[in-house]
Amino acid sequence: VQLQASGGGLVQPGGSLGLSCAASGSDFSINAMEWYRQAPGKQRELVAVITSGGSTNYAESVKGRFTISGDNAKKMVSLQMNSLKPEDTAVYLCSADVRGLTSGGEIWVARFWGQGTLVTVSS
Repeated sequence: VQLQASGGGLVQPGGSLGLSCAASGSDFSINAMEWYRQAPGKQRELVAVITSGGSTNYAESVKGRFTISGDNAKKMVSLQMNSLKPEDTAVYLCSADVRGLTSGGEIWVARFWGQGTLVTVSS
């Protein structure tokens, strides 16, 4: 399973930016996909999560400003970020909680990570 993230860049405070992440590979299903972020000198924090059933959850700091959406068929997740603030500056990473079956019929579960993409909010 590989995750490829896109988007990111430089945006002014109050602006908007979108991130996307696509999972590729074979013989797996997605349970949930997440966006994390890590700012310099800070711990990685969960920004938003969406389950295969469409349930979402957000960090308090981004509620009302960020929207996570997913496409199960395409195995993609997007993060629309509005009203961006300088404190949103960070490397954003997508992850996917996936499951599959071994050749012996056993279920396996794992989390995979995409590469980070830098979001800079600055005037």
